[in-house]
Amino acid sequence: MTIDRVGHVEPIPPERRTGRSAQVEGRDKSDSISLSADAVIKAEIYQVVELIKSAPELDDARIAELRQKIDDPNYLNDKVISATADNILGAWFA
Repeated sequence: MTIDRVGHVEPIPPERRTGRSAQVEGRDKSDSISLSADAVIKAEIYQVVELIKSAPELDDARIAELRQKIDDPNYLNDKVISATADNILGAWFA
């Protein structure tokens, strides 16, 4: 199957060119964007909401168990305190 030209295509004559390309080339090539204070606050609120949504659900039984352990004077010793501090620092700097 052969496809022939449908019509004749002529190039644009020089007198019909608009010269817009010269105007575009002379412009500053950097873009910028600015956000309003309201938009920044809304973005921060959105991030906090997404963080809360991704947090694990609270387990009331586990919380009660931990409170009972903390109330026991024999539970809080140097080993437990050191492990807890290591876990906090590991979570903070990880």
